[in-house]
Amino acid sequence: MTRFAVDHTRHALIATWGTGIGDIATTVAEQVPSSPDVLRLATSLTELSHACWRCYTHPSSAADQHGPNSVGWQRQAERDAFAAVIPALMAPIRPANGALTLYSTRVEEVAHRVGRTLHTINQARLASCVATDVTAELAAIENAELGDLAARAQQAVMLSREDASPLQVAQADSLLHQHPFGTESLFTKIDPTAAAIAAAHWLYAATTVSARHTGLHPMQTISEVDNIKAPAQESLTEVISAMGGGASPRHAVMPMIRNALHVAEGHLYGVTEAKNRIGVAEELIAQARTDHPELGLGPSTVYLPITPLNPARPALDLLENLLYGIRSCWLTFAQHADAPARREPNRPRRSHRHTEVFLSEVRKRAALDRSQLL
Repeated sequence: MTRFAVDHTRHALIATWGTGIGDIATTVAEQVPSSPDVLRLATSLTELSHACWRCYTHPSSAADQHGPNSVGWQRQAERDAFAAVIPALMAPIRPANGALTLYSTRVEEVAHRVGRTLHTINQARLASCVATDVTAELAAIENAELGDLAARAQQAVMLSREDASPLQVAQADSLLHQHPFGTESLFTKIDPTAAAIAAAHWLYAATTVSARHTGLHPMQTISEVDNIKAPAQESLTEVISAMGGGASPRHAVMPMIRNALHVAEGHLYGVTEAKNRIGVAEELIAQARTDHPELGLGPSTVYLPITPLNPARPALDLLENLLYGIRSCWLTFAQHADAPARREPNRPRRSHRHTEVFLSEVRKRAALDRSQLL
């Protein structure tokens, strides 16, 4: 989302957003008054951006329910409220005699708050500049919904979404075909949820190729590599297991991302899975007590993650894990291919050749299963 701030040195209202490799700043208005109301305006504009971008990250199409007063119905109402934003900035509802005004959507509520603050500041030029900037923000969200992450819509690369544009998935697949180990463009030009779906497709191809050449189980092609963190290992295991069972890359990835997004908002998605996690933890505690009674282990000493992904950035976290998994498959492949060279000291290693063979076969395998991706 876009964050707004006040530059007291230049007496300017500025807006900043992420691009995947750093933040961009732009001036919304200059010669703003030195007033606490301008700080309140910046805060409210940030909240408005958050409320509007949530319509992108939590689209109605991804909701489980769509009847009256359902989650899908409410999300669609929030998205429809975009049309009321600019009118609210220009002519906000001002409660009379302190009466509380109730709004049907969060987007409208914050838009009217911005409008009331602009009315209090009473500077026509500032109001015009804010309206222009908010119009650009809404247009950026609409472009992101269509899969176009150019210009201001690029900030979508920092967000985790409950859905993914087929266009973005196809673009991520094209980038991975060129660079199966990943490239910066995946983090700066592609929605991370779409990129994670494509990366899951390429990870499965990599594990298949590595397993065929090494004789290992697909899971072992990743677990053979040292220093992989437990949460990352768990997320990779979930993806490979799901796809090994016939799930598409989308169906393997989306439940994890959605679950983490629910956790970020304080909700537990999937009670059965939570029970399984707790059951496994209790078994580990019981075994540890038996093996090491001197440690005095108890339930309060065990760290139990609700999700293997970082709830603050689940799609980006998963994308990083998947790319790590692809590189791990290559490393396992290369280690096994180099084994004869290690047994014969006078025989040179052919690591570069191994990489070429690995990438060539991974590309062939990914192309073979491409219909499952798109």
